[in-house]
Amino acid sequence: MEDIIPNTWKEPKTHFIEVLRSTWYKQLVQLQNLITEETMKFYEKKKIITLHLPVTTGSISSPMGRGSDSKPVKIELEGVETYLADSMQFLLEYGCRLTDNGCYYVMPSFRGEKADERHLCQFYHSEAEIPGTLEDVMDLVDEYIKYLSKKIIERMGVQLKETLGDIGHIEKVANYKGKFKKVTFDEAEKKLKEKYNNKIEEYIEYEDGWRNITRKGEKALMEIFDGIVWVTNYDELAVPFYQKLDTEIKGTTRNADLLMGIGETVGCGERHKNAEELLKALERHEVSPEEYEWYIEMKKQFPMQTSGFGMGIERFLMWVLKCNDIRNMQICLRFNGENILP
Repeated sequence: MEDIIPNTWKEPKTHFIEVLRSTWYKQLVQLQNLITEETMKFYEKKKIITLHLPVTTGSISSPMGRGSDSKPVKIELEGVETYLADSMQFLLEYGCRLTDNGCYYVMPSFRGEKADERHLCQFYHSEAEIPGTLEDVMDLVDEYIKYLSKKIIERMGVQLKETLGDIGHIEKVANYKGKFKKVTFDEAEKKLKEKYNNKIEEYIEYEDGWRNITRKGEKALMEIFDGIVWVTNYDELAVPFYQKLDTEIKGTTRNADLLMGIGETVGCGERHKNAEELLKALERHEVSPEEYEWYIEMKKQFPMQTSGFGMGIERFLMWVLKCNDIRNMQICLRFNGENILP
């Protein structure tokens, strides 16, 4: 595989020319197109509609609070400070109150970190929000991932087999029977302790009052569960404030990450139904409610139980192409702090 992965991102000045010479990128644009087309068809059958949303926001979904794993991108637009959207989750929640079955979008998202093998500064997000619970949205994701896998085999299976030599990983997911396996964070921690004789410092991070799974931990869990697994019920302070508390497993939230390929590829969660729940969560996370006044007011006047997910399209395609560096998944490079043409 290594001989077909271009790594032309290492030379940003010449990358755009090398892309035009590369069979890798010609294949990548076909896959990107397939994801967009088939995502639309998938949701059309479910009567879940798309929304046209702005790329600027005053209410980022990953504020720099406790447990935050990303930095917002702040800009000044005509003298007004605003942010480039890191996610459209909040507006999709808003859209759920305008639709019967929920809404989705495929749009770019922006993050303030430096790019590395797992993270891009700008990436494409496939996100959806539906009326219902965490279990409802996990079922939707299971169906979506299987559907995309089937369509990739139908439309590009022969081509990908020539490129990769083997597409068994895609076929396995496309033909997966039932729901993807799932474990709670506590159960995942126990599995890792059993496998590594309690020596799991490299697999679980222990912060002040919350835990998180490291990259090495994600890889180990995927090995244990044959390549794909849901991890649910993260500690409350390990996830953003908008994830609803789980009343059955104290100190955890109604959230889940789907691990496949490089690791976390889909994140989803159940939202606070009303303003009272939301205000308590903001306080616990030490996040000022000032920038979320509209979100609080919406929950106050239009309480509604919704759940949603976000899939990093580049991460999903890394799994498809067996690629270990996400910087090979951009046609046009965009690295924070660099002026890159075109």
